[in-house]
Amino acid sequence: MRFRLRPMKRTIIAATLSLVLAACSSGPGGRAGGMPLKPAANPSAVIAAELAFARLAQEKGQWAAFRATAAKDAEMFVPQRVKAADWLKGRAEPATAVKWQPHAVWSSCDGSYAVTRGGWVSPNASGSFATIWQRQNNGDYKWIADMSLTSDGPSRPPEMIAARVAECKVRPSESGLVIRTDTDWRTAASRDGTLRWGTGVTTLGSRTISVSLWTGSGFETVVEHTVPAAAPAR
Repeated sequence: MRFRLRPMKRTIIAATLSLVLAACSSGPGGRAGGMPLKPAANPSAVIAAELAFARLAQEKGQWAAFRATAAKDAEMFVPQRVKAADWLKGRAEPATAVKWQPHAVWSSCDGSYAVTRGGWVSPNASGSFATIWQRQNNGDYKWIADMSLTSDGPSRPPEMIAARVAECKVRPSESGLVIRTDTDWRTAASRDGTLRWGTGVTTLGSRTISVSLWTGSGFETVVEHTVPAAAPAR
């Protein structure tokens, strides 16, 4: 199953893949110290981080890449919710690392969090994924939550990676987080409240991710998916 971007205001990153890879090679940027980072969205830095993540998996190993790019409190769903640092510690690398690439990115207005959606393929399976990215104090992005999704087959990459930023002129008065009681449901939001998400796992092992973006008058769901318990994980 593939996600569809809804027909609202959106920004297309008009850059060739080579330019994005160049940004990837130099890193998403950051500061070694000094003044605090300015609250601002930077979708291209998130894309560069995702591309670097995928490239590292091919160069150093799949789980080595996950370990190197994870935020301190990162979570994975395998399918149960696990703390990434614990689950990845000492884990043997698969014979062939999964390959993936981002198709779209959504960012909070202040750039503190963003979500990428893309496609992955392994020797025996394929699907989609959604990854929540957290901006660190030095400006780098690291993933804080990663969930594999299903599809009818390998996801066809777009000609350009689509990017969209939450409305910045009018801010939400509250986060509007939705609480669910039927799952192990956890919610969070960006610092400015313009990007919010929830993740959950049922007792049977199915997993859900929901991401909403502030439009200026309300929240629009941009990612909403439940994966059956038997579905493969990236």
